Amino acid sequence: MSKTPINQGGRHGRFRVGRRELLLAGLAMAATVTFPHINSKTAAAQATVSDRRKLGSLDVSALGLGCMSMVGIYNLPQPKQEMIALIRAAVERGVTFFDTAEVYGPFTSEEIVGEALAPFKGKVVIASKFGFGYQDGRVSGRNSRPENIRRAVEGSLKRLKVDTIDLYYLHRVDPAVPIEDVAGTVKELIQAGKIKHFGLSEAAPKTIRRAHAVQPVTALQSEYSLIERVVENEILSTCEELGIGFVPWGPVARGFLTDRFDENSRFDSSDRRSSVPLFTPEGLKANKPLLELVREWARRKGASPAQFSLAWLLAQKPWIVPIPGTTNPQHLAENLGAVAVELTPNDLMEIRAAVTKIEVQGTRLPESALSDH
Repeated sequence: MSKTPINQGGRHGRFRVGRRELLLAGLAMAATVTFPHINSKTAAAQATVSDRRKLGSLDVSALGLGCMSMVGIYNLPQPKQEMIALIRAAVERGVTFFDTAEVYGPFTSEEIVGEALAPFKGKVVIASKFGFGYQDGRVSGRNSRPENIRRAVEGSLKRLKVDTIDLYYLHRVDPAVPIEDVAGTVKELIQAGKIKHFGLSEAAPKTIRRAHAVQPVTALQSEYSLIERVVENEILSTCEELGIGFVPWGPVARGFLTDRFDENSRFDSSDRRSSVPLFTPEGLKANKPLLELVREWARRKGASPAQFSLAWLLAQKPWIVPIPGTTNPQHLAENLGAVAVELTPNDLMEIRAAVTKIEVQGTRLPESALSDH
């Protein structure tokens, strides 16, 4: 029997929120409803995150919430009020770190995040990103020129309803602009009080060092998961050496590690996964051995595949903070339960030994870590 294709109803259809109280109640129940092997007495704890971590000097919850999918990308854009309720429910459950970007929408993700978190000023950390140009409301390409950075920050401040942005990433490196110019512009904006911390995304080790020499980098955000481990080639070691926190995007590999898909799954053309090699029928079939490993370890730990995958990331370094995204309160509860999954040093060695023996398909080449993306 094949698994439900995305965007074709079933449990992947749109979620309708009634009242905020219903959403919060759903979060408390979700771990038990979705994963019946999880003890009901621990469900509430698994839907809460109290652990804290440091990204450089920035104090955040051990898990953040990615807010990209709320405006589309892998699904249809979700109703604004439902996403505001979801973000506020995350705050109630201890999440203090929220990730968005100017390009998401574009602009609409920042608007949702800004409205949702307005009541929690000073209690949460908002990260956003810059680095693209726009024409007639559409993305026109990478643009990290100083004047565009200044334009971007003013728009982000307005949409996020804040006086200063906690963490502002360069979303993608612009080959036409020296990274020193970008870092220098951000440094001026920090001095002006418009930004607190500087971040980079998908940058190579040499680029990280050059930027850090001009303005200290607080965090690097790049793809990292059990199946996509290219950042283990010099990137994580560079972050550790320089005291830079690491924020994995795609921590469950766009849903692959949640065990929702198989080689019979198909993706609508509006879903970005339709163009990702990992999600072709061939890729999904070829990578079944890794998914079987994840499934077995999740069973051993009394967790879901997503919880185990997130717990593995959390166990790699104390300065790693994954930001799984979701539009579904059950998935939010499931993700937060990852902080309760314990992996011993022996577990990690056993997992690493098994993973390295599995040949995967549709992932990045190790040497690609040495280039900007």
